[in-house]
Amino acid sequence: MTEQTARRSIFEADAVRGLAHVFVRDLEVNASVGVHEHEKLGPQPVRISIDLTVRELPGPRSDHIGDVVCYEDVVHKVHDICEQGHVNLIETLAERVAASCLEDSRVHAVRVRVEKPEAIEECVSVGIEIERLQPLT
Repeated sequence: MTEQTARRSIFEADAVRGLAHVFVRDLEVNASVGVHEHEKLGPQPVRISIDLTVRELPGPRSDHIGDVVCYEDVVHKVHDICEQGHVNLIETLAERVAASCLEDSRVHAVRVRVEKPEAIEECVSVGIEIERLQPLT
C-alpha cells in the first residue's frame, strides 16, 4: 500500500480493521478568532468539519448510544471550545477541537477543517485542515 493510499483510507470505514467513520460536516458556529483588531471585537462565522476514525467494539452491535462515539457530543464539544474566549489563530481552534476528540480512546484519528467564510471577500472561504492520531500507549 502506498503512503497516499494509506492516507486516503484512514478516514474510511473498514470492516477488516474494525473501524467506523464518524463525521460532522460544515458545522456553522460563531467564534472569536483572528489576529486583526476588527476580529477581536466580536465573534464571526466559522465553519468546522470533523472526520473521526473510530475503533468499533468487538462482537455484535448494540443499539446503545454509550457504545458509539456520538456526533452530537462532538458538536457540543466544539460549541464549548468556541465559547472559551478569543483565540488568535484558527490553527489553535483546530488543535483544540482535535484534542477534544482524541480524549475518547476509541478515536484512532481525527481530521479537523476550520474555515472562515467571511475573512477574504474574494474567497468563498479560507482555512486550515489538520490530522491528528491517537498517541500510542
